[in-house]
Amino acid sequence: MSKPGISDPQADPLHVLRRAEPDVRRQSLIAACTRVLAREGAAGTSVRVIAREARVSPGLITHYFSGIDALVAATYAEIDRTVAEAMDAAMAQAGDDPRARLDAFVTASFTPPIADRALLATWIAFWSLVTARADIARQHDDQYAGFRARLIDLLAACGVPQHRQRLAAIAVAALIDGLWLELCLSPGCFTGEEASRIARDHLDALIGPP
Repeated sequence: MSKPGISDPQADPLHVLRRAEPDVRRQSLIAACTRVLAREGAAGTSVRVIAREARVSPGLITHYFSGIDALVAATYAEIDRTVAEAMDAAMAQAGDDPRARLDAFVTASFTPPIADRALLATWIAFWSLVTARADIARQHDDQYAGFRARLIDLLAACGVPQHRQRLAAIAVAALIDGLWLELCLSPGCFTGEEASRIARDHLDALIGPP
C-alpha cells in the first residue's frame, strides 16, 4: 500500500495548502480593492494603489486578474455575495414561516454587516461606474434582478397575487435602499430598529399584518 502524499497527491496536506493559496491570494486582493474603493472612490482606484494597500507587487494583481477592470468586477460580485449571505443568515434564523422570512430579508439591511458606512462608500464607487462601464452596468442589472426575484418569491409565499408581485418587489426594494442609504449616511437621524419598523409597517400595508 502506498503512503498518502507520495502516490496520492490529493491526500498530501501540502498539496491541499498549495491548491488553496491562489484562492486566499485572490480574496486578499479583493479585500484590498474593497478598502481602496471605499477610501479613494472609483477614480482613485488603480492596480498600483491596490498593490500598495495589499502590500504586494502590481505584477501579482495582473497574475490573478487581467487588469483593474476585472478586479473591480470581482470585487463587486464579492460584495453582492456578502450581502446575500447576510440576508440568508437572517432568514435562516427566522425559521420556516413565510412572513417571518420576508421580514428578516427586508430588515437585514438595517443591521451590520450591511448597515455599514464603509460598505456604503464601496457601493457609491460601484454606482459611479454603472454609467461609465457597460460590464458593471450589466452586473448591476443582473444583481438587482436577482434581488428582485428573491423578493418576488418571498412575496408570493406570503400570498401576494402574481399580477402584483413585480411592482410590489420593486417598491419594497426601493424602500430598503432608501432606508439603508439614509441610515448609513445619517445614523443619528433614526436607528436600525426604527428603519425595521418602517419597513414592517409597509409590509403590513402591502400584504396585511402577520
